[in-house]
Amino acid sequence: MDIVLRTAMIGIGATLIMDLWAMVQKRLFNIPSLNYQLVGRWIGHMPSGKFVHHTIIQATPVCGEKPMGWTAHYIIGIVFALLFIYIMGPEWLKQPTFLPALAMGIFSVVAPLFLMQPGFGFGFAASKTPQPNVARRRSLIAHSSFGIGIYISALILLQFGTLG
Repeated sequence: MDIVLRTAMIGIGATLIMDLWAMVQKRLFNIPSLNYQLVGRWIGHMPSGKFVHHTIIQATPVCGEKPMGWTAHYIIGIVFALLFIYIMGPEWLKQPTFLPALAMGIFSVVAPLFLMQPGFGFGFAASKTPQPNVARRRSLIAHSSFGIGIYISALILLQFGTLG
């Protein structure tokens, strides 16, 4: 259980770093990040059997979609961190290394490209958007920052003696 809690903390930290990077991109380069309210809307329609939308932006709003989307965002971060530690083994927590964490971040881009974007009505790998390559690059950068966040979060926890 201790490893699960530690890994959840890494997932939260990595997701927070991803969000901080999105804020920096917005402020410095005017690059918008994903509106997590739309993630909540997408999830909110799932109980009624609606998994794919013509466009999520035009879908009927659901009650609590904003907190639902943000909560899902952090839960997904925790799940990817758990998957990463499952693959790497708990020994990685004692001696975190950068490249595997970055690779996990890059791998995690599969979720938005092949699940979320099609579900939103944007096509596989944003193929139905006006600038698919821009959307793909932004997803890759965002998820790379998540991988960097896995590494940084593990180092921070290790530094403060909560790991190891």
